[in-house]
Amino acid sequence: MTSWTVAGSDRLTITEPVDRVVVRLDYARLNVVGTEGPARIEISRPGRRPVLVEYRSGTLSVRQRGRWSWMELVRLVRRRVGPEVSIGVPPGTEVDLQLVTGTLLASGLTGSTRAEITSGQITLMGLRGRTSVKLVSGPVEALGVAGDLTMETVSGELILAEGTAERIQARTVSGAITCDLDNPGESEIDLATISGSVTVRVRRDSDLDVRLHATSGTITSDFPELTVDGLRSWVGKRAQGILGTGRGRLAVTAQSGSITLLARATAE
Repeated sequence: MTSWTVAGSDRLTITEPVDRVVVRLDYARLNVVGTEGPARIEISRPGRRPVLVEYRSGTLSVRQRGRWSWMELVRLVRRRVGPEVSIGVPPGTEVDLQLVTGTLLASGLTGSTRAEITSGQITLMGLRGRTSVKLVSGPVEALGVAGDLTMETVSGELILAEGTAERIQARTVSGAITCDLDNPGESEIDLATISGSVTVRVRRDSDLDVRLHATSGTITSDFPELTVDGLRSWVGKRAQGILGTGRGRLAVTAQSGSITLLARATAE
């Protein structure tokens, strides 16, 4: 095992092959990018506690010694005191990231990506493979993500733009969902919120089997192929229909909030 203790700003290059990255930090600004070449780490403003970097048998781990109390974390967040960590790894690297609070950006990764934050913000850009993110409080933005995508938050907005994922699951307890899909094809798309609205935009020539259900709220659709049924108040409203060949599936559920399905021009 090789290890480094970083107490100040530093840059490290890992010459050995890296196939897995594990990050465990309390408060931090974390960037993980898929790039060619050897794995690289850049750390700035490590704060009062040093950052520990370890390499063992293909696994690169980044963590801090000890744990902060919640009162200490609150003071750190208010003062914006914490490490800024940027990690560049081969695109196919398996990534496992956990922060208590902070911001996380993951981009250009083609392997499995897992991210969890208690309070903060997650941004995903151009990911492939299997991606799973969980956030208790804060928004999640996914831009140009393909493969298999799962997004969950308790309180926060979920935004998906230019998505081509084959399987999408987005769930939030309290927050809105905005989903702009490029060409769903045979995708399986499942969106659900308990308290919040859902807005979905798909191409006019999409091939989707659509099922929409709003318990308390309205359903608006740009597609005349869908039939909207206003059921009894305790059941809510439903809209369903087949777009094109119906190869893919779009299911949207909103318990307290409205659902809007928009059409995008094919050539856009």
